[in-house]
Amino acid sequence: MSWVYLILAGLFEMMGVSLINTFNQSRSWKSLSALVGGFGLSFLFLSLAMKALPMGTAYAIWTGIGASGGAILGMVFYHEPRSVLRILCIGLVLGSAVGLKLVS
Repeated sequence: MSWVYLILAGLFEMMGVSLINTFNQSRSWKSLSALVGGFGLSFLFLSLAMKALPMGTAYAIWTGIGASGGAILGMVFYHEPRSVLRILCIGLVLGSAVGLKLVS
């Protein structure tokens, strides 16, 4: 169950990163509440995952999902550059997360 919590934490981290952009565009209480809620849920699920997973592994995977997911969301929704090298680097981050899962 801790791996499910960790994946949920990563997904909410992605949501929080995306909501930073939304907050910068609208600066409303609604966007601020969504931003705080996204990161709050991310930290909640990360703490639940860390009850059973080693801190280093959990943190590395959580940040990997958030960083690569944020980059993907930026390319898809915010028209950030899409280059082969950028996509390769995202693949390396995700591959490293899978590697940590396999050795944990």
